[in-house]
This record gives sequence, C-alpha cells and structure tokens, in this order.
Amino acid sequence: MRGQGRADTGSWTEDPYTEALGLGCGPLYLRAHGGWSLTLDVERWCAVADAADLTVLDRCQGTVLDIGCGPGRLVAALGEYGHTSLGIDVNAAAVSRTVLRGGRALRRSVFDPLPTPGTWDTALLIDGNLGIGGDPALLLRRVARLVRPGGLLLVEVAGEDVDERLQVWMENARGTRGTPFPWARLGTPALHRVARATGWSPEDTWSKDTRDFTALRRDRFPRPAPG
Repeated sequence: MRGQGRADTGSWTEDPYTEALGLGCGPLYLRAHGGWSLTLDVERWCAVADAADLTVLDRCQGTVLDIGCGPGRLVAALGEYGHTSLGIDVNAAAVSRTVLRGGRALRRSVFDPLPTPGTWDTALLIDGNLGIGGDPALLLRRVARLVRPGGLLLVEVAGEDVDERLQVWMENARGTRGTPFPWARLGTPALHRVARATGWSPEDTWSKDTRDFTALRRDRFPRPAPG
C-alpha cells in the first residue's frame, strides 16, 4: 500500500504518510466513512524483507518492476537476489529511501510513462497495492501493458473474501488526515475474476505469516471476445 494513481498522488506526498515514512514507524491508519479502518504496517515497510516477502522474491523471474515500492525493502532484496529491478512510487521520501538502500527507483505513478513497457518479466503489487486507483480492472490492464506476454504478476490480496471499492484517507494517531482518494480491497476469488477478464491467468496461491498472495500469468495471446 505504497503508491497511488496519477489522479490521487496528493494523498501519498503529504503528511501523515510522508511523516510516518520519515519516522520509520506508525501508527498510521487507512480510514473510510462508516467506521472502516485498516492499520498500516509502516514498520514492516521500512524494515528488511521478511519471511513472507521472501516467498514472493523466490517466485520472481528476470527483470522486476515493483509498483508502489515505498521505502524499498523489496527493491533492495531483489538486488541481493541478482534481479535487475526498478521501484516506482509517487512519494519522494519513499523513492529517496529506496535509493539510499541501493535500489533503483523513480518518482512515477504506474499510469505515467515508464521505462521499457511491455518487456518486464515480473511485476509486483504487494502491501495492498492492488488497491491503487480504486479500479483493479483498470490497474491490471495497465500492468498487462508493462509486462511481456507470458510474464508474471505477483499480488498480495486481502486475507478474507472481499471485493470492496472505498473512498479512504490516511490518518495518524493525532487525527491528522490526508486527502481522500479511491481504494480497493480484493480477496483471492475476486482477484481471479478480475484477472481472467483483463488478460491474466491465475497460476498459484499461497500464504505465509497471515499474508496471502496470488501469482498471475499474462496471456500470451489476446482472448477472443465473448460472442
């Protein structure tokens, strides 16, 4: 949950998110009307890759694009694995932290022009980044244009069977709020439905330390339109 779409970059470039990244810790919350709330794991984002992250890194193939890289723990670890990788994030502090860790990162939205589109072997949507822009189908279609035919997308999903579209904001323990922005949360069944409609085939699912993941493979050829 470390990057946002072009229209929503303000939410990720101002306090309280930037402040939390600078401190390397929370508390930081994602909130919505009606009492909906999700605690954001800033400490884990700012630490080194953990055991659950390693299950993702073990599945990466070739060149890797980390979408919403945050403070760069996965980009740094990918370098240790010998992968050529690039992190993208709209938050300047996140990009700076990634570079300080020795990773390569650009301050970009996934919807901005990016290097070598259509050639990346693997893309990552970890830490809730499937929610970017609040429209998972739009996001998966965009990532399909970035990854090569037959390429891989590794996604972290919600642990429960949910399919939510929300207007949310960041909020810290002092009650300071960021600008509202659209977000989405999908569990595995909902992700598989969206994936099949946007040029991806589910390949694997797994869990580690209360976190849940899905691997999607980009279709090599366009699917015929339903007749």
